Amino acid sequence: MNIQKCECKENRPPNAGRCCTCPTNSQKMGPDNFKVPALPLNRPQYSAKSNEKEPNKPELKKDDKKKAWSLSDFDLGRPLGKGKFGNVYLAREKESHYVVALKVLFKSQILDSEIEHQVRREVEIQCRLRHPNILRMYGYFHDEKRIYLILEYAKHGALYKLLKEHERFDEKTAAIYVRDLTKALIYCHSKKVIHRDIKPENLLIGHNYELKIADFGWSVHSPSSRRMTLCGTLDYLSPEMIEGKPHNYAVDIWSLGVLCYELLVGLPPFDAKDSHQTYRKIRYVIIKYPDFISEKAKDLMGKLLVINPDQRLPLTQVLQHPWILENAPEGARPQFCTMEQK
Repeated sequence: MNIQKCECKENRPPNAGRCCTCPTNSQKMGPDNFKVPALPLNRPQYSAKSNEKEPNKPELKKDDKKKAWSLSDFDLGRPLGKGKFGNVYLAREKESHYVVALKVLFKSQILDSEIEHQVRREVEIQCRLRHPNILRMYGYFHDEKRIYLILEYAKHGALYKLLKEHERFDEKTAAIYVRDLTKALIYCHSKKVIHRDIKPENLLIGHNYELKIADFGWSVHSPSSRRMTLCGTLDYLSPEMIEGKPHNYAVDIWSLGVLCYELLVGLPPFDAKDSHQTYRKIRYVIIKYPDFISEKAKDLMGKLLVINPDQRLPLTQVLQHPWILENAPEGARPQFCTMEQK
């Protein structure tokens, strides 16, 4: 098997074995060619109204008389995170005092790293999505040097950080996060969106320890359902992706199985000393389950981590699986939430 060398310039956490893959035929663009994505025409450009908003949750609103957001509309607070292409800051909209996360990206670094298409796609997709388990993007604005994304603030940060603090989760906590991610993916797929990069680093934890999909940089709106691009993070790639075959929504079902394993064990199922061994484990679905994993959890993962994409358990059936019903009934919340309330 010919394994292409990864040339991705996207910023990633420095985790052992967390290699990412990407297309390498991007065309270099000069600063004059930089285009900021257009928001959907069928909704107010700076309104956060939605038919699917969470009950009793305040909304960040923009006076339609005002043409655009600007940095002067916000009070900036502490940095929430730093990356290769910019930083994320806690911010508060001055008029409403609504707290958000302001993601600041540098245009020059985006162009130099040839990820303009990813940023544009991320904004175009995420601005349209409305689900309690998907991080809201309220809008964006830009100046000569930077792009500013106005995002929902997730108080408890990345799921990856929470997982590393606890090493691994108990089955009830893992099942709750698998349940909520499944609901978010069902919604994404209903909107013809394939995420393609599900992993703990791209999932944030909200105020009540609820899960939220946060990074749509590798996502694609795909009405035709079948794609060829090799993308995502190596540990979470499906067999059809590493073999260069067309892929569809089933890649997210595979990633759900990988995430379920990592939440329960603390490491992804195909973790290995080098990328060649990881590729081999994925290709032949070589998995070793620790003794502490329950039979019902193994059964669910075994039905998600299937070589043939058409034979993977549909997401709607994931919600009806005995392991989910037993450990994550409707209304159940992670133990962290209960502990914090005490």
